[in-house]
Amino acid sequence: MFWQKRLDNFLAHLKSRGIPLRIRLWNGTNFDLDASPSVTVVVPSMSGLRHLLKPTLDGLGGAYVEGEIYVEGKVADVVDVAAQLAVHSGGAGHRRRGPRMVRHDRKMDAGAIAYHYDVSNEFYSLWLDRDMVYSCGYFRDENDRLEIAQQQKIDHILRKLRVRPGDRLLDVGCGWGALILRAAEKYGVKALGVTLSKNQYEFARERIAQAGLQDRCEVRLEDYRDVTGKFDRIAGVGIFEHMGLKNLRSYFAKIHELLNDDGVAMHHGITSTDPDSGETPSGGGDFIERYVFPHGELPHISLLLREMSAAGFEATDVENLRRHYALTLNHWTERFEAADKLRHIAGEKRWRIWRVYLAGCAYGFTHGWIAIHQVLSVKAGGPGTNPLPFTRDYMYGDQG
Repeated sequence: MFWQKRLDNFLAHLKSRGIPLRIRLWNGTNFDLDASPSVTVVVPSMSGLRHLLKPTLDGLGGAYVEGEIYVEGKVADVVDVAAQLAVHSGGAGHRRRGPRMVRHDRKMDAGAIAYHYDVSNEFYSLWLDRDMVYSCGYFRDENDRLEIAQQQKIDHILRKLRVRPGDRLLDVGCGWGALILRAAEKYGVKALGVTLSKNQYEFARERIAQAGLQDRCEVRLEDYRDVTGKFDRIAGVGIFEHMGLKNLRSYFAKIHELLNDDGVAMHHGITSTDPDSGETPSGGGDFIERYVFPHGELPHISLLLREMSAAGFEATDVENLRRHYALTLNHWTERFEAADKLRHIAGEKRWRIWRVYLAGCAYGFTHGWIAIHQVLSVKAGGPGTNPLPFTRDYMYGDQG
């Protein structure tokens, strides 16, 4: 049969690669690509075979989510095997797709945020840390617990911003409120967080009330484009990925408008490793676009800096936290795998999406396929627009 010949050729091509994979067909036949396979891919019908015969990370991930193939084995091993299949078959790293350049609007952004974040707070609470921080941690030691790493990340940002008691701080896309709560409670800042997620808004508002910080900490269900006033410090953690490449300049222009002339802004977000801000070597972009982050686009750090500069900012410090995010995602993946209740909360399909997404991202950051940067900036101009010290010593002096 034609499919049998194609399968034989596929197996012959990959046999020498030492990929620890067993393929089990609908008729019970097993094919091992290695003497000790750690992963089994079950193909329940002939229609699912096409994903294996021409494997890409997008295609394999989608086939798993849609139930066209099943997998057995630890999820980290599954992702590793999928990456090896794609690379050795020419399905990943063989091309770099150009940037999508989607024109975002309010309705699109609100819909994308609701799709991703408004699953349920319980869903996220089962694998995030206790403060519900959904961004890269900061590890002073690779053995740090996730809770410690996330608090260290928030303090790292607030120290970089050099927040002072009484400062007005804006957190754009504030998540569940951990940063504004910490800023108000520990640093005496008057903090405002804005989010488009109803679940995040309600959770953060409740946390603020529980902490008795209503006098200096506020959260709003509000689009950043509608924020008014002036702020001494502005943070955006995991926000510019949602802006769209075409909108980066207008986004930073809005931040420039909101920031006092002697203020400081910090942006922390995922960046592409493609200098043209297109598809990264991992592939996987179509999967993420379809199932995880609709309309998300990753800029290369060079594009990010260019658009910030065009909007009137001077970058004063740039730090790559790629290895920190690999560790963070490994923690999230382990917690996700251990939380049996997630499957019931999210439903089978969404559980599979998140399972693939978290483990795949952990693999991508570990292997340098994706990066994440923190960029500290001030308004470009004369001496009055840069309140920061001459050295970075102030960022690391107080480790308490």
